[in-house]
Amino acid sequence: MHQETIVALATPSGAGAIAVIRLSGFDALAKVSEIFQSVSGKDLLQQKTHTIHLGYIRDKETILDQVLVSIFKNPNSYTGEDVVEISCHGSVFIQQQIIQLLLRQGCRMAQAGEFTLRAFLNGKMDLSQAEAVADLIASENQASHQIAIQQMRGGFSQEIGKLREELLNFASLIELELDFSEEDVEFADRTQFKQLLDKIEHILKPLIDSFAVGNVIKNGIPVAIVGEPNVGKSTLLNALLNEERAIVSEIAGTTRDSIEDELVIEGIGFRFIDTAGIRETADHIEGLGIKRTFEKIEQAQVVIYLLDGLKFKVQGSNYIHEIEKVKNRYPAKPLVVVVNKVDLVSEQDIFNIRTQLEALQLSLRSISAKNKTGIEELKTTLISFVNTGALHSDATIVTNARHYDALQKSLQEIQKVKGGLQSGLTADLMAIDIRQALYHLGEITGQVSNDELLGNIFSNFCIGK
Repeated sequence: MHQETIVALATPSGAGAIAVIRLSGFDALAKVSEIFQSVSGKDLLQQKTHTIHLGYIRDKETILDQVLVSIFKNPNSYTGEDVVEISCHGSVFIQQQIIQLLLRQGCRMAQAGEFTLRAFLNGKMDLSQAEAVADLIASENQASHQIAIQQMRGGFSQEIGKLREELLNFASLIELELDFSEEDVEFADRTQFKQLLDKIEHILKPLIDSFAVGNVIKNGIPVAIVGEPNVGKSTLLNALLNEERAIVSEIAGTTRDSIEDELVIEGIGFRFIDTAGIRETADHIEGLGIKRTFEKIEQAQVVIYLLDGLKFKVQGSNYIHEIEKVKNRYPAKPLVVVVNKVDLVSEQDIFNIRTQLEALQLSLRSISAKNKTGIEELKTTLISFVNTGALHSDATIVTNARHYDALQKSLQEIQKVKGGLQSGLTADLMAIDIRQALYHLGEITGQVSNDELLGNIFSNFCIGK
């Protein structure tokens, strides 16, 4: 299968200034040379790697386009095979004509992620680095971009690979002991083995813990903005986004469905959800919106409860009761209480609200959503819920759920081996757990893989990468 030359559009589909058509395979250069005519009469097959050549793509006597052809000869290419990239004009018609011509020349359309799959199979990168390519393409903020770059450079996989190699050395000695079981000899120094197991456990635990941060960095942090109708939730959303995203009206119950938009704060993506106001209502449509509000709170990782400073002066006890209900219903979620319209209330009023919230062990943030005062302080509060220390210290952060699962299973097996070592378990039984730990560590870098796993991973890539 991997002897075939594959072709795909490497740039986004649609019209543009230029488009790049990529080929990879043992005869990729020969395929292109058959349809390429250099302006200087060069023979493409005789040109050096990492060179670019101007000429025409011809379909028999018809010139399809003037192009640049870039040559990357194996093994010094992205896939480890001969790779050719044709930079043509961005007309959709031209793109299709060139690709169809190459298909008639015997190329095959590439499947999703097949170029990167070939890079993995040809040893140009390991599996975790290949997955980082997809994460890099999908990165939408500074933090997710930084983590993907770090993983693509191989720091994480090198660390895992080194641990696996050290464990494999001890596993070989343990297995050797099985061959000499009748002599009752020990080739693996148990003290050194325990030190290695402690070291592996010490490294795996922070990696596993980092997934809590990595997951929110990769996928963004959902934040639900809740409160009674007409307290300024939509105005707050607009102020956070610095644009008129939500409809603002004096009529209570205007927002009848949730509105979502994203904002990047200090490199971290936050997904804000402006929900329908929470109140008793006979309006069926508004009631559905309120029901959906509680569904959105379930999905959120942080909840902003917005108060109207003027209304609080009149019905403060009702407000406190509603806040307490949300707090008790979702005890594990960070709850940020924000009082709005502070430009219309006194400092004493704010002090009274803060005092009542302290009884619920909740702090208060004060803003004027209309005047956009206090918005930056609110953003600082939100970023405080994300442990960005590891990000700023360039520590390895796990963002991939598959890696997280493999690390957890590896740690469980390492802890089993440690327990067996302490209880004097026989070498043959310990060897079983060691093999399992090696297997799960190998899953991360692709030293252990199967077609189904690779199919699942690379099917999520875009075609042409």
